[in-house]
Amino acid sequence: MGLMSKTVLWLAIFFAVVLFVGTVWLWPRLARRSWRAVSGRVGLLFATQLALFSCVGLAANQAFGFYASWADLFGQETGQGVVVEHTQGRGKDGPLRVVETRPVPSGSKRPEIGGQVQKVQIVGRTTRIATPAFVYLPPEYFQAQYRTRTFPAAVALTGYPGTAGALVDKLNYPSTARRLARDGRMQPMILVMMRPTVAPPRDTECVDIPGGPQTESFFAKDLPEAISGHYRVGTKPGTWGIIGDSTGGYCALKIAMHHPKVYAAGVGLSAYYKAPIDPTTGDLFHGDKLLRNRADLFWYLKHEPAPDTALLVTSSKQGEPNYKDTLKFIEQVKANGHTRVASIILESGGHNFNTWRREIPPALEWMSGHLS
Repeated sequence: MGLMSKTVLWLAIFFAVVLFVGTVWLWPRLARRSWRAVSGRVGLLFATQLALFSCVGLAANQAFGFYASWADLFGQETGQGVVVEHTQGRGKDGPLRVVETRPVPSGSKRPEIGGQVQKVQIVGRTTRIATPAFVYLPPEYFQAQYRTRTFPAAVALTGYPGTAGALVDKLNYPSTARRLARDGRMQPMILVMMRPTVAPPRDTECVDIPGGPQTESFFAKDLPEAISGHYRVGTKPGTWGIIGDSTGGYCALKIAMHHPKVYAAGVGLSAYYKAPIDPTTGDLFHGDKLLRNRADLFWYLKHEPAPDTALLVTSSKQGEPNYKDTLKFIEQVKANGHTRVASIILESGGHNFNTWRREIPPALEWMSGHLS
């Protein structure tokens, strides 16, 4: 049974209830001062507490999608990573292969009415990074009157560790985009939904790591090339945007700033503005001072030419740790006089899915207005 299985959660709840009832029932028998009675009381209390914490942890993981599997939880996931191919060519399917199709949650099964979500495998042509993703195709993509039309595209990124499926089922990107387009609040758009962690379990922070995964190059070059080669996506400047939450938000802002000719708009939901160094990232820069500085968005705004792109940042006055940094970032972008910046500042909202669900609809609407 998988970590995200509801059966696992219900079993944990069942055992927690059994242990609680057993503790109440056996407590009078364990009221003595002998070492066996004391050990029994300690054991029952420990087991009950462990079962309760397991229930809370499993429920939180199902709600927020922190870990996709047991291997992911224990840092043993090795199924995806950096692929180095020593043969020429990209195979019969090219750099992108569709492995599954499904309707948009709570939508029609007919793609020309409800749109479609496709699960794909992508291999970067230059970086050789292999990673899964979900692609949302709007209903218009399948309608006869739009058969020759190309569509704008936006990359949607999770936080770390995150799961790409949470963007579909928890943050509701496809259903939100379909509803906004239906109501005339945004243009029909293709969404490419994935983790920024393309070499799990390592958190690469979307950096081209010397001697390691070239994550930034993957998002700046390989990903748009793979998507454009398979779908009817615009290839001219101004047709791509990028959005993400937490780590994905930092990546979205950085990639849009570093590659404005590719990404005309970047949205950071609860983003931070400097790549951290911790046990999950390892050594990202290997002594390269310029690489480290470029990963600091405050440094970049101060020392590099102002990028010709549009940025949207979000925070909350209460509940978000990035509030002061976000205000500082807005002022610094305004001071450079060339990059456009906008913000969504909530009165209160934590670093969680509920907050981001409040911000995603206006963020997608804003992004749509900046893409051709």
